[in-house]
Amino acid sequence: MKIRRIMTLQMLAALALTISFASCSKKGSSKGGSQATGWKINDKKGGFQYNDKFKKQETPPGMVAVEGGTFTMGKVEDDVMHDWNNTPNQQHVQSFYMDETEVTNMMYAEYLFWLKKVFPPDDENYKNIYTGALPDTLVWRNRLGYNETMTNNYLRHPAYGQYPVVGVNWIQATEFSKWRTDRVNEAILEREQYLKKDAKINDVDAQNTFNTEAYLASPSTAFGGNEEIVFRGKKGAKGKNAKPQTTKDGKTIEPKNVFAQRSSGIILPEYRLPTEAEWEYAATALNGIREYNIYRGKKKYPWKGQYTRSGKRQLRGDQLANFKQGKGDYGGIAGWSDDGADITNKVKSYPPNDFGLYDMAGNVAEWVADVYRPMVDDEANDFNYYRGNVYMKNKIGEDGKVELVTSENIKYDTLSNGKIAARNFPGQIAQVPVDENETYLRYNFSTSDNRNYRDGDKQSTRYFKFASSEEEEGGGKENDAKRMYDSPKHQISVDSLGVMNRQYDKSSKRTTLVNDDSRVYKGGSWRDRAYWLDPASRRYYPQDMATDYIGFRCAMSKVGPKDNKKKPRG
Repeated sequence: MKIRRIMTLQMLAALALTISFASCSKKGSSKGGSQATGWKINDKKGGFQYNDKFKKQETPPGMVAVEGGTFTMGKVEDDVMHDWNNTPNQQHVQSFYMDETEVTNMMYAEYLFWLKKVFPPDDENYKNIYTGALPDTLVWRNRLGYNETMTNNYLRHPAYGQYPVVGVNWIQATEFSKWRTDRVNEAILEREQYLKKDAKINDVDAQNTFNTEAYLASPSTAFGGNEEIVFRGKKGAKGKNAKPQTTKDGKTIEPKNVFAQRSSGIILPEYRLPTEAEWEYAATALNGIREYNIYRGKKKYPWKGQYTRSGKRQLRGDQLANFKQGKGDYGGIAGWSDDGADITNKVKSYPPNDFGLYDMAGNVAEWVADVYRPMVDDEANDFNYYRGNVYMKNKIGEDGKVELVTSENIKYDTLSNGKIAARNFPGQIAQVPVDENETYLRYNFSTSDNRNYRDGDKQSTRYFKFASSEEEEGGGKENDAKRMYDSPKHQISVDSLGVMNRQYDKSSKRTTLVNDDSRVYKGGSWRDRAYWLDPASRRYYPQDMATDYIGFRCAMSKVGPKDNKKKPRG
């Protein structure tokens, strides 16, 4: 009896303690209050503003989600080339978004239209912006072949509108990605009524353009500081433009300066080229292994099985990709189970892989972001691997504010082939390399340019000859033996009269084309044999040159959780 009474008292005490904790917990997590200070969040009187109702990142236009994970990078089923650039290594990539298809001629034509409208080529200040973005249509020509139909029609004719764009070099693909970032975020801000409706069409010119980073750094200077376009605040439930309001007693109330910020959660990360690891992971689509019950390493292509033809009853024998099937055979016998194309083909003409991505094998090969090296340095990094980081920072003017690019200070680069390309556009923030202020006493990076990290320094150079103290201090000439890769050094310059001076490196001592401007491209194309359809295959090409078989697609990092599962694990 006494034991039962003691147990009852203990249970009542525990119940009281639970109620006490619950009330404290409820009191400490008051609605709208900060867990750190107890202050109100999103207070209309000027408190800390934060989107605490953010759920997940908006799926970008034209993209599909790719859930990250681990995979064996560089694992090819066949190695007939024996070039030692596909050494298998285990890598992990974070979740990201990738274009469902390759960038098409129609998509790129929209980019060209915008450039021509905003930066007229007949204006002396902008004459090289539009021409620098034009694809090289002469890539279709062949000394012993008639391809003028493609030269004249492939980029512009609507018959090829949904075909992948080609003749675009790596630099042009990167600039397209930057442009796409700004146009998508501009449309989102208009939709959310932070920007004036249709300003992106009616009010845009060379002096009034939108740039995502410039808006985030100094929103009042976006669109040239035109307050009629950049709203200073939001009013009402529907977020109408907040203009000065007049009260009944005649007082004028100015609107609060409210702009979209990163903490608003509506501005998307940048569009960019996928890294080599991301592209290979997305193309391999190992998530289908569970469905097909295929053990690791037996998924040779982006689709199920070991063959390039479909095994399904209704489609048996049909080719699953657009590639060169043999010498003089770019599509097969007409009318009988061919691949449906002789050059490129319309996107989505072949089944997608298990991530829902089309043409990850065949049609066109694709640029990726990485600088090429024969070996992937998995000893240095096995997470989000990428070689090509060049860290920059915003240029700060004498007034202490970020310096924007104007029509007078556009920077142009003269490429090795003589073409002129704009490095930046008006409205963007001027960029400079990071310096000692960012690198001092850091262990994770020490320089701005990391393209040749652990590859080209004294320790890793095979034939390095120790230089004299004068040479190390910069007193001597460049010693070719110091360079890891003995690639040609073509030089090109333009004098004050605009005359181009080309100096072609004719040295017979050059042994490779690998340098810091050689970029990786992945996947097979309409010109390639089946070997190159393997997602792990890799090749490289100069970043300022283009071909008739290399295109590209964009990627975007995913912010937040790896997946969108709502329930806690376990």
